[in-house]
Amino acid sequence: MLFKKLFKSKIRKIDPWIPTQESRNIKIGKDLKANQNHFQEIFGHTSDFYIESLYIGQREALICYLTTMTDEQAINDKIVLSLSVASVNPLSIDNESELEQFCKEKLAGTQLQLLEYETQVIDNILSGHVILFIKDFTKAISIRMNSISTRSIEEPSTQGIIRGPKDGFTESSDTNLSLIRRRIKNPSLRFEKHTLGSDTSTTVYVCYIDGIVNHGILEEINKRISDITTNAMFDSGTLEELITDKTITLFPLIFNSERPDSISANLVEGKIAIIVDGSPFALLLPTVFNDFFQISEDYYHPFLMSSFARMIRYLSFMISLLFPSLYLSVITYHIEIIPTSLLVSLTSQRENIPFPALFEIFIMEITFEILREAGARMPKAVGPTVSIVGGLVIGQAVIEAGIVSTSTVIIIALSTISSFVSPIYSFAVSTRLLRFILILFASVFGLYGVALGLIILIGHLCGLRSFGIPYMAPFAPFIIEDQKDVIFRFPTFSLKNRPSYLKTEKPLRQPNVEPPTPPMEEDSG
Repeated sequence: MLFKKLFKSKIRKIDPWIPTQESRNIKIGKDLKANQNHFQEIFGHTSDFYIESLYIGQREALICYLTTMTDEQAINDKIVLSLSVASVNPLSIDNESELEQFCKEKLAGTQLQLLEYETQVIDNILSGHVILFIKDFTKAISIRMNSISTRSIEEPSTQGIIRGPKDGFTESSDTNLSLIRRRIKNPSLRFEKHTLGSDTSTTVYVCYIDGIVNHGILEEINKRISDITTNAMFDSGTLEELITDKTITLFPLIFNSERPDSISANLVEGKIAIIVDGSPFALLLPTVFNDFFQISEDYYHPFLMSSFARMIRYLSFMISLLFPSLYLSVITYHIEIIPTSLLVSLTSQRENIPFPALFEIFIMEITFEILREAGARMPKAVGPTVSIVGGLVIGQAVIEAGIVSTSTVIIIALSTISSFVSPIYSFAVSTRLLRFILILFASVFGLYGVALGLIILIGHLCGLRSFGIPYMAPFAPFIIEDQKDVIFRFPTFSLKNRPSYLKTEKPLRQPNVEPPTPPMEEDSG
């Protein structure tokens, strides 16, 4: 008890500064010394907070910034030296307009903003801006000089393509917005700014094209973002969970991508993107089931090649979802439908297997999931090697040990490889989880269980909504005019309208465009 009292007496409790509605209305004071002490107290005397006095002419001023968020050499060259030029003459500034004009003249080429409230000063400092207080003025000057080291633009690691742009989003929201703006040179492109997280103050941007977007969906998205009261926001995945419709489902209701070309193409379609500062993955909404089978590369190849690739993706989805459960159903309950020669081969393979087929399948499924997770978390140089070599070695070992039959290994390997065809990782994970559920249905009811599971799954999908848009559109409800760009992709010149289920303000995508015809040969006679 005495030890606790002694220990407690030596600890000086410092209440952290937490922004409240009342503090947001506190204006900046004129007293520079009071301002210096006040902001030093707010930042807790952290080592990277710099605040010092200087003179502009005969008027005292105060400069403050975070050294870890700015370029000190640039501050000295562009601000301190520029303002020191004014020191040779007395500084005669009587009002705020003259103050702003003076700064524009002396700090030409920098972004300036006058700040009136303390919270504005704090937000700007935390964003890497330089703050300048001048004696006898109740407004501060914010000078944008942030210099934060970020990753350079690289090829996306999760959504690779063969043909098309190779640049991907980074952790810098400014870079990501510029990548979108570079592709959509349209004055109607809008970026609406939000700040989320009471502890992190993370910047979030809602991107859309005014005049095309459905404003009802846009208002709903902005409302959901504004209602968020979380303390921290580090990645778009957190935001995705907070704004997704409240429903229990394994399927992702919001599409994510780190490809600027994919996001830009969907913005032109009338969808809405969300960029979170610090995350290389942008969110795209509303989302429908078909979005997870399309990639931007589909529009860079001839339509026949793209249509074939989409059919392969749908086929791979069905193989990944159904093959293990169908195999279990047939060899457990419906062996009469197996051809005799194949039945003899399967029986001989399973002759010395001590475990039931259900246990075999679960052993291999869990083994492949462990290998997949190990390959994803290990260093890139050895990750793929571990997955491939581990799969080969373990597969061969369990067959020779008589734990699992050869046919089971083939079925699980084929379904696992098919799941890799999905362009979006979150959708592939959903497919794998559903596969386990269908395996359990098949183990109890056979093919009837698989059919029952599919009926429940389809009903569930048809009941989902993404910001009011049916998840299975344009399949359910069936919209015939939108079928030109679903499983099959029609030629570009025939894709004249935007998806009707989005109910955009401008449904027409492009006017009537006819394909070019070969030139006629001139008559020599």
